[in-house]
Amino acid sequence: MKEKRIKKHVIPETSVRSKHRLDIVRRDFFKLLGGGIVISFGTGNPSELLAMPMALRRERPTDYNAFLRTGDDNKVTCYVGKIEMGQGPVTSLPQQVADELDVTYESIRMVMGDTLLCPYDEGTWGSLTTMEFSHSLRAAAAEARAVLMQLASEHLGMLLEDLDVKEGLVFSTTNPEKKVTYGELTKGKYIERFVDEKPRVKDHTEFRYVGMPMHRSDALLKVTGQAKYTADLKEPGMVYARILRTPSHLAKLVSADTSEAEKMEGVEVVRDGDLVAVLHPMPDMAAAAIVRVKAEYSFEDEKEVNDQTVFEYLLNAPSQGREVNRSGDLAEGEKASDTIVESEFHDGYVAHSPIEPHAALATWEGGRLTVWASSQTPFGSQDDLARELGMELENVRVIPPFLGGGFGGKIYNPQVVEAARVARLAGKPVMLNYTREEEFFMDYFRPAAVVKIRSGFNQTGRITLWDFKVYFAGSRGSNTIYDVPHSLTTSYDEKRGSPVHPFPTGAWRAPANNTNTFARESQVDIMASAAGIDPLQFRLDNLDDEKMIAVWKAAAEKFGYTPAVAPSGRGIGMACGTDAGTWVAAIAEVQVDKETGEVHPVRVVYAQDMGLCVNPQGSVIQVEGGITMGLGYALMEDVEFSGGKVITRNFDTYRLPLFNQAPQIETVILDRLDQPPQ
Repeated sequence: MKEKRIKKHVIPETSVRSKHRLDIVRRDFFKLLGGGIVISFGTGNPSELLAMPMALRRERPTDYNAFLRTGDDNKVTCYVGKIEMGQGPVTSLPQQVADELDVTYESIRMVMGDTLLCPYDEGTWGSLTTMEFSHSLRAAAAEARAVLMQLASEHLGMLLEDLDVKEGLVFSTTNPEKKVTYGELTKGKYIERFVDEKPRVKDHTEFRYVGMPMHRSDALLKVTGQAKYTADLKEPGMVYARILRTPSHLAKLVSADTSEAEKMEGVEVVRDGDLVAVLHPMPDMAAAAIVRVKAEYSFEDEKEVNDQTVFEYLLNAPSQGREVNRSGDLAEGEKASDTIVESEFHDGYVAHSPIEPHAALATWEGGRLTVWASSQTPFGSQDDLARELGMELENVRVIPPFLGGGFGGKIYNPQVVEAARVARLAGKPVMLNYTREEEFFMDYFRPAAVVKIRSGFNQTGRITLWDFKVYFAGSRGSNTIYDVPHSLTTSYDEKRGSPVHPFPTGAWRAPANNTNTFARESQVDIMASAAGIDPLQFRLDNLDDEKMIAVWKAAAEKFGYTPAVAPSGRGIGMACGTDAGTWVAAIAEVQVDKETGEVHPVRVVYAQDMGLCVNPQGSVIQVEGGITMGLGYALMEDVEFSGGKVITRNFDTYRLPLFNQAPQIETVILDRLDQPPQ
């Protein structure tokens, strides 16, 4: 018995301006912070590191992950290179610091992503902030506590073993009159310590804040409109810029007549090669001016592909295969299989569509540049600015305010260099805030992709063959999570110098994993159906991963799952996967309109094992957001295009899920208190 299944599917997936001038050199870093105790986690002296040229610091990006300052005001300031874009580290990181340092959660202030004040960080992406960063931060806090306790011992004239601390107050366990606050200990002192070993961090039984559901510290600011995003910022003399865009990514500007725009009162035009921008103190006037620019383009490099032909196009495009994983022998797997199933899965381009478009405010002063930007990679943006503008890194500062969503799309920040170039030409601060149409056009879409799977199983329902080929999505998440004796995973990628896609593509919510997981789990459903076995039982029979089995059982129990006995107009779908040290399983109930074919999600149960859960409330919110977005990717979102021309340019044609379309969502967190957070 052999089956050929073809399915086309779209898969789901503050900073306040510093009063300090940029001309403060890095060797004055601790003077910039003020008095107190500064702790860093790394392998060298922090003052020496900060005195190095920025380019040299880039060669040691893992040396310093966090600076922690305990000040004489009894407040703790945490400087980290990560950014806040809605995922919640502005809440979860202070929870961990507060526990290790024995201070109140409310006493901690976060400074995030400022390239002058914070240690280097490659970027906020991949769900890695908690998994890769928590230990460094907790270690720095634990060391700070040890230093403070030693100071308290000296100040009070008591042995360490006779002292305890609560909420930043160190007190004698034998004489209640003897006590001192962290702030009093640090007043007038200037102490620097660095950690190059692993200090003892607390056991989960000692936590006060970690593991507790905490309201997000930025929630009130955001829901009341007080939070400042890049587009909300203003500088004296600032003008708004609009940039002339080509109608296609593959078009080239031949000429631009700006005379009509220049006739408008208050409009200024600046040009630098292919960069043509109009400026005005009012954003609507800049928008009116840009449409008066008459331009001519050439389209010699257009590709003959559109959203209807893209999958055939991809399969015929030049590619290079890369073996990702192999076990056993496929020929032996063929022999052991009683049933072979072949399927092909298609994934179109989809947009990040964050609520906040890309934005940047650039200002020059004395040959130095400061840019406030909605960037997931402020240090990467600093690199881009220095390289493109021919500057030293020390003369470039990037500050990320709150970001209104990123999802990988704000790893790429062309608006940063554009704003800086225009500001240098204009000689005044420039705000560049993409319109929604620009956001779609300039987006680095999730790449369209094809997955081909040839698999087999025997009479007992055990998978015996797995041949997985993914074209142009990437290899992340492509390895089968099932126990298969004979398997091969191959990723086909672009050949160097031979770009396949007609416009930029890039990271998008667990890049590649979303595509590969959908294809794998769909194939498993097809196999279970062909075997006549319940799809959940089929999965459990072919799994040996204890964590995956556990999340499946948790999801099934919460869902109240039982195999369907007869058609009911409702269906149940399920899938599982792993990413960034996390195991997940989901079961969804859906209803299908027989006349229109529309799918209406009714209920989704989602179980997740991420190790120690720092903030359960934040985790549940992230799950609910991911599921809601995933429904959009699965059921309605798709980018229409022709060659390098993006046709889908706003939400009138790019549909997102509405509140009344959202299902009931129930989340189960398998909290592993004895394991590190992920």
